[in-house]
Amino acid sequence: MLALLEQVFDAGRMTWMADLQRPPSAEAAPPAQAALSLHVDRVRTFDTPEFAGMSFLEVQTKSALNRVRGMPFGWSINPYRGCSHACSYCLSGETTILMADGRNKPLRDVRPGDAVYGTVRRGAYRCYAITEVLDHWSTVKPACRVTLADGTQLVTSADHRFLTRRGWKHVTGADCGASRRPHLTGNDKLMGTGAPPDPPKHTTAYRRGYLCGMLRGDAHLGSYTYQRPGRGSGTVHRFRLALIDDDALQRARVYLYDAGVATDGFLFQAATEARKEMRAIRTSARLAVAAVHDVIAWPAQPCDDWAKGFLAGIFDAEGSYSCGVLRIVNSDAVIIDATTSALGRFGFRWTLETTPNGCQVVRLLGGLREQLRFFHLVDPAIERKRSIEGRAIKSDAPLGVAAIEPLGLDLPLFDITTGTGDFIAEGVVSHNCFARPTHSYLNLSPGEDFERKVVVKVNLAEVLRRELVRPSWRGEHVAMGTNTDPYQRCEGRYQLMPAVIQALAEARTPFSILTKGTLITRDLEALQTAAKLVSVGAALTIGLLDEDLWRAAEPGTPSPRARLAAVKALNEAGIPTGVMLAPIMPGLNDDRAQLAALTDAAVQAGAVHVTPIVLHLRPGVREVFWPWLQRHHPELVDRYGALYRRSDAPAEYRRGVGAFVADQRRAAWKRHGRPPVPPSWRGLSDDRRSPVAQEPAASGGSGPTAAAQLSLL
Repeated sequence: MLALLEQVFDAGRMTWMADLQRPPSAEAAPPAQAALSLHVDRVRTFDTPEFAGMSFLEVQTKSALNRVRGMPFGWSINPYRGCSHACSYCLSGETTILMADGRNKPLRDVRPGDAVYGTVRRGAYRCYAITEVLDHWSTVKPACRVTLADGTQLVTSADHRFLTRRGWKHVTGADCGASRRPHLTGNDKLMGTGAPPDPPKHTTAYRRGYLCGMLRGDAHLGSYTYQRPGRGSGTVHRFRLALIDDDALQRARVYLYDAGVATDGFLFQAATEARKEMRAIRTSARLAVAAVHDVIAWPAQPCDDWAKGFLAGIFDAEGSYSCGVLRIVNSDAVIIDATTSALGRFGFRWTLETTPNGCQVVRLLGGLREQLRFFHLVDPAIERKRSIEGRAIKSDAPLGVAAIEPLGLDLPLFDITTGTGDFIAEGVVSHNCFARPTHSYLNLSPGEDFERKVVVKVNLAEVLRRELVRPSWRGEHVAMGTNTDPYQRCEGRYQLMPAVIQALAEARTPFSILTKGTLITRDLEALQTAAKLVSVGAALTIGLLDEDLWRAAEPGTPSPRARLAAVKALNEAGIPTGVMLAPIMPGLNDDRAQLAALTDAAVQAGAVHVTPIVLHLRPGVREVFWPWLQRHHPELVDRYGALYRRSDAPAEYRRGVGAFVADQRRAAWKRHGRPPVPPSWRGLSDDRRSPVAQEPAASGGSGPTAAAQLSLL
């Protein structure tokens, strides 16, 4: 067993924590990473054996606290960023990304904080879901072009992954050897709707078309003559447009102003329990009303821009999109004819229906693919009507892989991290990079496929102090070590953590630390001081005890005995510290005698919890682990093939491991005594008491109780 196994586990450290928070049948949520704007002040190397061949990129970070979604804790701090952003999962900057407002934006222009569409699994289907962009970066990589049957082209790196009917697949790969991994072939079909059409240009013709559709559909417009007693007749000119949706109202108002029509805005209807607020624009000037009539006149020969604008306007005025059906309703036959004519102009199929009250309904055919094409082609203003959130990714779009060709040159490529772990690129589901699966941490011996660059946030403590004194900061729990190890070996040189601990304590912010580095004991005094003010907890990962096996598997990490000594020192100092038995690998370190010995040793060290985590081969980790297993343990290949038909080992196996460790833990408590809550924690209110003192369930790290057990991690 080589260091690669440990790298596979640690590169997915955040994955393991997330896996503990979900039921076995649910899909793992990708880890969240906060935005890191890199400006490298200095690149350093150290002439010592432990840092041979490594580069340290010293940066001035703009943020210290990272917002985390989908986890029991809301915030994290990462003093180091490993090499997760020297990533090859990238796309061309011209690639269009589906934003949450239903429009598209080039990937190069997407920024952290933007809302985009990703996907989540709901039952048997993967569905569209709005998610936040957590990070954005660029690199230069050899580029490939993937061409789909419908003509969609994607310029990407060879390592990028797309969702197919058969799961996630890299752009290129091999069927055997070291490069073996799932990859695209001519038999694959990508999931999605295909590349969107170009959005309309908001030309004068488009604007006139929009106003024609909007005002004819929903406005009050007219001139009225009446007889005045004792005097001649009078004429009143009126224009009014009242809407619930302010985005469409403001678009109409701007377009009218550009056409020479100034309007006044006013509250048309106040909000009530049963009705939403409605605002309106109006004018009673004779020339202005005449100009409105001129703007919405039917053109003798409408152009494409006018037709796109008209469809957008009539949809905003009289259209709806709900339950997967796009409709436009009106009682005016002329408007219905204009609508169907414009749809036919762009190749849309439709059917005409009649409501009981005599209105005609134009219903767009073709499902989600055509509905999205409609939205992108004509660009309605009302965002809520464009929402596809919750829609299943089902489409008859011809998205089979037609060709994959290397371009023969290096190009600037971009990628983003999102809360769902994916995004929609050129209409297909694209995987983002949240922590490169072949990324190694500094306290490990990296393999040949690993980048050796570590980002060091040298001003982290200074930035953190500024963020902690903001009025908006509520003192929520902060987790460290959920992405990269804060006590990896370079912390011995940079010493960022003491100031971080002090800043959190002074700001009365509870925190926890997950590490496998014994360097944490250097900061015992700082942790003790902090524990007098706030809730503090820690956990160390230890997967085995055998010294020979450790030297083969983890030659760059502190020994298991050293880590157990750190657990004991932390608990004796009053810092509740547990042990994560991770990863438990069938046939490698799941021997009952080994697990019993490790559990006993953890209890003797005073661990407040002992939690097993069974190996989880999610996409990205599987591709690294499987070739290693074939080379070094071919006798286990068949067993793993049977156990890991999916990402998780069978629930029965996981329950068995969890139950065994729970039994061994209880037996060890009887022999050595159950660790009490340290004195420095007595008297703290429940919301300040560390959740690691709870007893985990015998679930192998998968059940709800285990999730609560690890809520600070």
